[in-house]
Amino acid sequence: MPATARFPLLPYICACIIGFLALGSLWQTIGKPVVLADAATPTHKLQCASYTPFGKDQSPFDLPLQIHPEQMDTDLALLAERFQCIRTYSVTGLEKLPELARKHGLKLITGAWVSRNPHDTAIEIQGLIKLAKENPDVVEAVIVGNEALLRKEVTGGQLVELINQVKAEITQPVTYADVWEFWLKHPEVAPAVDFITIHLLPYWEDNPAGIDAALHEVTEVRELFGKQFAPKDIMIGETGWPSEGRQRETAVPSRVNQATFIRGFVALAEQHGWRYNLIEAFDQPWKRVSEGAVGGFWGLYDADRQDKSILAGPVSNLPHWPLWLAISAGVLAFGLLVGGRPSSTRNAVLLPLLAALGAGCIGLWAELAWVTSRYVGEWLWASALLALNLLVLAHAALALSTAQGWRAGVFSWLERRAGWWLAAAGFAGAVMMLAMVTDARYRSFPSAALLLPALVYLIRPVTAPRREIALLAVLIAAGIVPQLYEETLDNLQAIGWAITSALLAAALWRSLQRSRQH
Repeated sequence: MPATARFPLLPYICACIIGFLALGSLWQTIGKPVVLADAATPTHKLQCASYTPFGKDQSPFDLPLQIHPEQMDTDLALLAERFQCIRTYSVTGLEKLPELARKHGLKLITGAWVSRNPHDTAIEIQGLIKLAKENPDVVEAVIVGNEALLRKEVTGGQLVELINQVKAEITQPVTYADVWEFWLKHPEVAPAVDFITIHLLPYWEDNPAGIDAALHEVTEVRELFGKQFAPKDIMIGETGWPSEGRQRETAVPSRVNQATFIRGFVALAEQHGWRYNLIEAFDQPWKRVSEGAVGGFWGLYDADRQDKSILAGPVSNLPHWPLWLAISAGVLAFGLLVGGRPSSTRNAVLLPLLAALGAGCIGLWAELAWVTSRYVGEWLWASALLALNLLVLAHAALALSTAQGWRAGVFSWLERRAGWWLAAAGFAGAVMMLAMVTDARYRSFPSAALLLPALVYLIRPVTAPRREIALLAVLIAAGIVPQLYEETLDNLQAIGWAITSALLAAALWRSLQRSRQH
C-alpha cells in the first residue's frame, strides 16, 4: 500500500498483544512452580546420596587431580542438613573425607573404582582398605567396584577375588554395585558380598519407563531381588531422575519429573523399609562429555551448590522463566522494529505473529543451547543457528513491510542471499538428522533451531542451488522414518523433530521447484 496510506493500527496492536501473550503463556507454562509433598524436612533426614567432589569446572580426568578439602567441607555441611550418609565411588583424592564426614555427623559408604587397569585398581583397593581400617566409626560399608561388569572391564571371577581380598582385611560389610540386570547375568558375584547393591534408573532402561510408570518398575525389581537373593539384604545403590536432557520414549527429563520421582521413591522406600542411595548430590557437568546434556543433571543441587527444590518446596522446570520471557520479548521487538510499517492490513496482523513465532523459537533454542553446549565448537554451532534465525526473521519481517529507506537496502541484500539462508538451514537440518539417526542416545532434539526457517521458506520459497538443495532435502526426508522408528511414537520430542524436518524438507523441495522454473 502507499506510504501515505492510513496505518492499520488496531489490527497491528491486537496482533502485538496476542503475540506477547502467547510468549508469556509459553514461558510461564514451562516455568510455573508445582507443589508436591516434601521428601526431606528439618526434622527428617534421608538415608544416602552419591557424592563426587568435583566443582562446576572440574573433572576426574583433570591431571593432576586436585580436590580441595575446603570445598568438600562446604559440600558436606550442606548435605548433612538433609542426609545421614554419602556414597563415594573412588578413594583417590578423598583421603580427608572421613575426617570431614565425622565433623558433620555423616556416615560413609566408601567405594573403590575398579577398572581394566590392574595397577590403578590395586591402588584403589589398598586405599579403600586403609580408609575402612582407620575410620571404622565413619565408614559403615564399602563398595568394591561400580558397574565394572556393565563396562566389561573385569570378569565376575576377577571381581570376586577383589571382594574376598577386601573382606579379609576389614570388618565392615562389603558389596559390589551394578545395574540390576548384571547381578542376574553374573550370579557368581552374589555369594561373595555381604549385601547386594543394585542400580535402578528407569530413565536409562532399555525400555525407558515414563515418570508415571517409573516407581512401579522400581518396586517390581526391588521385590524380585528381595525374593531371589534372600536372606541377603538389598540396597538400591543408585536411583534418580535427570532434570535436563533429551526424552527417551516416554521418559522426559525435567525438574518437576525429578522431584516427582525422588519424592515418590523416598515415600515408597520408607513405607517398605528399603535401604537406598539417591543419585546424586550435585550436578556434574563433566559427565556431559560422555553422556550428553542429560549426564550432567542428576543432582539434587546444581553445580553451583544451589538447591533445585527437588527434595522440598515448590519446584519449577525453569525457575528463571521471566528472564527468558524478557529475552523473547526483546527478539519480538527486534522483529517489529526491523519490519517497520506493514504493507497491508493482512500483514499488520502477520508481522507481530511472525515476530512472536521467531522470538519463541529463538528463545527456546537459546535456552536449549545453554543447557547442552559444552565446548567452543558447540557454542559456535549454537550461535550460528541463532544468527541464522535472526537473519530469517529480519528477512521475513521486511517481506511483510513497505521496506522503504534503509529497510529497502537491507531487504534487497537479504533477498539476494535468501538461497544461502535456506541452504544453511538445510545443511544444519541434514547434519542434525544424520546425527539423530546414527548416534541419537545422548543428543537433544533441535526442533526450535529450524522451525522458523522451515516455515518461512515453505510459505515463501526462494531460489537456491539446485543440486545442493536436492541433496539436503533427500538427506533430511530419508531420516524422518528411521529416527521415528528408533525413538518410537511415544516420544513427543522425536515427533516434534520429525514434523520440523518434514517442513524443512518441503521448504527445500518448493525452493527446488522454484529454481527449475527460473
